[in-house]
Amino acid sequence: MRRSYRVLVITFAALCLSACGQSSMDELKGELAAITMKPRGKIEPLPQPVVVATFIYAAHQLRSPFTPPGAAVANLTLGKKVEPDPNRLHEPLESYPLESLRMRGSLDWAKTGQVQQAIVEDPNNQEHLVRVGNYMGKNQGRVVAITSTQIALIEIVPDGHGGWVERPRSLLISPSGR
Repeated sequence: MRRSYRVLVITFAALCLSACGQSSMDELKGELAAITMKPRGKIEPLPQPVVVATFIYAAHQLRSPFTPPGAAVANLTLGKKVEPDPNRLHEPLESYPLESLRMRGSLDWAKTGQVQQAIVEDPNNQEHLVRVGNYMGKNQGRVVAITSTQIALIEIVPDGHGGWVERPRSLLISPSGR
């Protein structure tokens, strides 16, 4: 049995090798000769490289981006002292971030035509009337002006140096849909 297996393998190998005869090599050589006889294409020369002017980076002469500039630190300490009032009673709209509140409209006073109140909607879809002097938002935002299209606030936020600064913000009127 083993002997017949060897004979079968040798016969199969001989048949496979006989397929690689001289005739296929002649065809291959003919095709290669036809390809080499065709005219060759021209290759365009490479473009000249763009010369970039050298630049010397001298960051060691500049202030570190992680430390505040000296003038800004001096202005923070020389400006008026701002602190949140810990004894002030918080209003309902101070329990929501300012970004989650929506201005839905304003109410004008009929005699003067000036905007006196604004309608603000909280995330629970409850509406609140807001006047100048009211507070809203998590950063103790005090309403300083109301127009027909926006509510202007001044927030008290940390300055990063253990103090507080005032930051102006505004709440624009929102369309009726969310």
